[in-house]
Amino acid sequence: NISSCDSRSSFGAMLGSNVSKTLRKSNATKSWSCGSVSVGFPITMMVTGMVGNCLALLLVYISYRKKENKRKKSFLLCIGSLALTDLFGQLLTSPIVISVYRADLRWERIDPSGKLCAFFGVCMTTFGLCALFLASAMALERAMAITNPHWYSNHMKTSITKQTLVLIWVLVLLFALLPVAGVGKYTQQWPGTWCFISTGDSHTPGNLFFAVTFAVLGIFSLLVTLSCNVVTIRGLILRCRTKSGASATSRQWERLTTETVIQLLGIMSVLLVCWSPLLVLMLRMISTQVSSHQCNSTSVASTGASSQDFQLDCNFFLTAIRLASLNQILDPWVYLLLREILLRKFCIMANAVSNCSLEDQKETPTALDAVNKQNQENKNLCKSQGN
Repeated sequence: NISSCDSRSSFGAMLGSNVSKTLRKSNATKSWSCGSVSVGFPITMMVTGMVGNCLALLLVYISYRKKENKRKKSFLLCIGSLALTDLFGQLLTSPIVISVYRADLRWERIDPSGKLCAFFGVCMTTFGLCALFLASAMALERAMAITNPHWYSNHMKTSITKQTLVLIWVLVLLFALLPVAGVGKYTQQWPGTWCFISTGDSHTPGNLFFAVTFAVLGIFSLLVTLSCNVVTIRGLILRCRTKSGASATSRQWERLTTETVIQLLGIMSVLLVCWSPLLVLMLRMISTQVSSHQCNSTSVASTGASSQDFQLDCNFFLTAIRLASLNQILDPWVYLLLREILLRKFCIMANAVSNCSLEDQKETPTALDAVNKQNQENKNLCKSQGN
């Protein structure tokens, strides 16, 4: 297959200017189709995303019915909303991508009118921005709970959390529908299996505004999340220092602080790795008036860049959007599942070799007993905070 791709590319180069425009376009399309695109990516991501988000929703539902603490209910509502958003994003977009792969990467076979492309673009924009803004809302909620717990307890109610979540969904959906109303444009992107915001069309009314606004909103959301998480980590460490000592409460705070700090660092790392490449690349492509849909044509020369550099941009843009989609898979794990399953065990092992838990080393409990014991201690700590 590799040799056949190379031979077709070489043949296309030798034809030169004497070959008709139609034949050159057909040959270029075949060369692009030899790239590293596989239907295995969307299938794997859809299955793993559905499993993780369904597990998170089940765990949130069970925990929400048991919790009486308002803080826990607000947090669970945010987690459940994020998992639901990611799950719907997977369910509405992945089957379309798989269908295009089955149609030999020819979008027009399943969408002759182009309306499905607009629907796909709306889904990508809505669920992408919703996930980012929900992450920011949770980061802000944690920062307020840690830095000003008394105000948080008196003013933050479950109804306010629900209203905030609905407001985020509605505003983001209205923004995503702007191209349908004529402001901006969704176009088919390389390798022809998905649609997204056009970054190189300056003639469509409002397209530059729409593309730049999406990228700026995404970067702003990342900065808010990172800033709030840093504030939360600082507040946890300061409160842990004030409670330092050899008492059981001090050891509880040390373990909780270690758990939360590790989780917040994981959240920040996942968000940066998954979303930064796409948002930064979008701004770069907007500034150079280049769009990924041009990868399917022979307009490389019009971009002012070499064919090799343009192909690298196309490949990188596809990788960037896959990383952003990967965030939908990782969200339930970094926010909830890993904390419940793995993070506690990691902290138990870490505390066993630290100076702060010398007494715990003598007891050498089993992993299950240690987790159960810690859960009971966390409940007692929450009660003491409420008092």
